[in-house]
Amino acid sequence: MIRVEPPEDLGQFWSEVWQEASAVPLDYRRSPSEREFGTGHVVERIDFVSVGGHRVSGWLACAPGARRERAFVWIPPYGRESLLPNAYGTRKGFVSMSLNLHGEDAFHQEKYRIERGYFADGAGEPGTWIFRRMIQHVMVALRVLRAQSEADEDRLAVMGMSQGAGMSIWAGAACPFVKAVCADMPFLSGIGHTLGRSAYRYPLKELADFIETEPVGEARVGFTLSYFDTSHVAALVNVPTQVSLGEKDPACRPDSVELAYNALATPEQRLIRYTGGHDWDPAMVQNNAEWLERYLG
Repeated sequence: MIRVEPPEDLGQFWSEVWQEASAVPLDYRRSPSEREFGTGHVVERIDFVSVGGHRVSGWLACAPGARRERAFVWIPPYGRESLLPNAYGTRKGFVSMSLNLHGEDAFHQEKYRIERGYFADGAGEPGTWIFRRMIQHVMVALRVLRAQSEADEDRLAVMGMSQGAGMSIWAGAACPFVKAVCADMPFLSGIGHTLGRSAYRYPLKELADFIETEPVGEARVGFTLSYFDTSHVAALVNVPTQVSLGEKDPACRPDSVELAYNALATPEQRLIRYTGGHDWDPAMVQNNAEWLERYLG
């Protein structure tokens, strides 16, 4: 087991992450998309400038003529590809937005390859780990979504699966205008115990490979993970949060997900158990919509 304890300055760390993202001047551009996705929404590209001058591309989906509707940012799972506007990333009666967290096109498709993995990028320090910049892109995306006339600035949520679910919990902890969270099978919870097991798979193994090649790699990575472990960050969440787990999930194991769920500070929470593994479940569509409808009004 890698020692990953909650740091004393966890709240300050996440406050600083948000402050940097909130200080970025809003600079975005919308343009029509020529592609059809069959969800009944109007889909547009939206490109914006994020922290460090990084240019980020995403899409916006809404019903024709929508004004001040409930809205959410859909955070993609692990990988460099973009989530497409499908049944999981859009909902009837909602405005939704998703983004590519790596500077690729809004509709970029790419299968996972080890050599294109990024789990270990900058993992030697909390301030340099790639996930710090990625969650700031999400925070800027929330600010951009909030500025759109189709979205109600007072009824915003975050949602995602796996990587996207863990990051949804982070955003719910740090972003003050997030009103609700749906996190399906969130990653990086109880991560020290997970890395201490004898067998796990890529992409998480990217971190183990990094540890083996770095001086005092285990201690350095453990320190970094202490600020991002989803079961630590969940203790900062005080907005309604729905979490799900897969009873046969080998990647985000049920006991790890339960750690994050039990750490939530909000009294408005629900845990859903799906019978499958680390994969989409059709029931997520309705379950998540009901949760957001309940708390976004």
